[in-house]
Amino acid sequence: MNVLFVASEAYPFAKSGGLGDVIGALPKSFPDDVDVRVILPFYSTIPEELKRNIKFLDHFHIQMNNTLYYCGILSCEYEGITFYFIDNESFFKRPSLYNYFDDGERFLYFCRAVLDSIPSLNFDPDIIHCNDWQTAAIPYLLKHQYRTAFPNTKSVFTIHNIKYQGIYGFNDISKYLHLGFLPSDLEYYGKINLLKGALYSADLITTVSPTYAQEIKNSFYGEGLERVIQHVGDHVVGILNGIDEALYDPKTDPALFIPYANPQKKKSENKKALQEYLDLPIREDVPMVSMITRLVEQKGLDLVANVIHEILQMDLQLVILGTGDSNYENLLRSIAYNYPDKMITIIDFDEPLSRKIYAASDFFLMPSRFEPCGLSQMIAMRYGAVPIVRETGGLKDTVTYFNSKTKEGNGFSFATYNAHDMLFTIQKAIAIYHNEPKTFNLIVNNAFNSHFDWKNSAQVYLSYYKILKEV
Repeated sequence: MNVLFVASEAYPFAKSGGLGDVIGALPKSFPDDVDVRVILPFYSTIPEELKRNIKFLDHFHIQMNNTLYYCGILSCEYEGITFYFIDNESFFKRPSLYNYFDDGERFLYFCRAVLDSIPSLNFDPDIIHCNDWQTAAIPYLLKHQYRTAFPNTKSVFTIHNIKYQGIYGFNDISKYLHLGFLPSDLEYYGKINLLKGALYSADLITTVSPTYAQEIKNSFYGEGLERVIQHVGDHVVGILNGIDEALYDPKTDPALFIPYANPQKKKSENKKALQEYLDLPIREDVPMVSMITRLVEQKGLDLVANVIHEILQMDLQLVILGTGDSNYENLLRSIAYNYPDKMITIIDFDEPLSRKIYAASDFFLMPSRFEPCGLSQMIAMRYGAVPIVRETGGLKDTVTYFNSKTKEGNGFSFATYNAHDMLFTIQKAIAIYHNEPKTFNLIVNNAFNSHFDWKNSAQVYLSYYKILKEV
């Protein structure tokens, strides 16, 4: 079985969010008899120490819009996986990965370059596994323009977040797709929707959690494509993401103040060290609640803002790390300034600091409006931080409300997207921390012993790959 993953980012070469983590971890989780390779853009921002191992393979030219575009193919081995890179400086030599006026052109070039480069790779993929709108043109092109070149290759398309669809004016990008008219598979209110094209063209569509696969069939979560999802529903499955448990291991994590194998013994020491580091009052008896997140409405920041003063009336410390909407950044800075002994706001993207916070936290708050899968709650549990989440997407699939009778459950959750429902859930969790220490320690152990290793997800993907190959 030969599988080619196509994505716009993969850790450690390029990462802006969860997609980078997924593509960095999932390919190396398959059994040894599956040849899994990855192809990415060759961004100028790839760390120099990684670039030193990347070698030139080949080059050719791609014709789009009556223009010949250079395409270089580079390659390296990393942690047992072959990575390929598509090189074109005019598209990928930029300070960041996304948010340019010509992103549609950039990633349509990338999609066509991937398909045109395969003959140079000495690799015949049975499955081309595409991820998010930046690679959404590949299933469409494979079905309508490249089928003769790849008669037996099947396409899998994973929706990591249906909110981002790649919508462009027909006149802006049709020439890069070699379209003379607007096909119904791509048409979206008179424009081209690349994600829609993938939904109608891919042999299998996956989402990153079972709950999200069902949610996007309704209008609240479907972002305008819910009817398309309903129409192709037989081809849509939800497969829960995992995390790299070797990467997020409190026993060996060099970022931690004090590594630990048992959260009951060393977690309080990490809390004390973080309190000193952040200049918070050093109190072992106070629960630390953290949020490590993009500061945007999707992540439930509007709920937090609505009841932040009520939260801070409780006996707790609140640590928030992230960047995002300037309104939330400024609001959270201002509130932290007024509660210096109870709240710290750090506007930054700091991976080592995030690990320190996970390891020091008693609770991890993640009240998302929607969450296709979410990795942060899994990482938090890996470090023994008890999650408090809203029941949506992957949060619902990974966090189970603690049942005091059965002693089962690894966290706390609320269903309705409502600030006071969230507040009540936080109050319940904090009350257990203060008044029922044995119960709280049991919940910590349940969270710590929850495992979300990628190998489980890889086996599910592989079972679907085998079905597609036999069809």
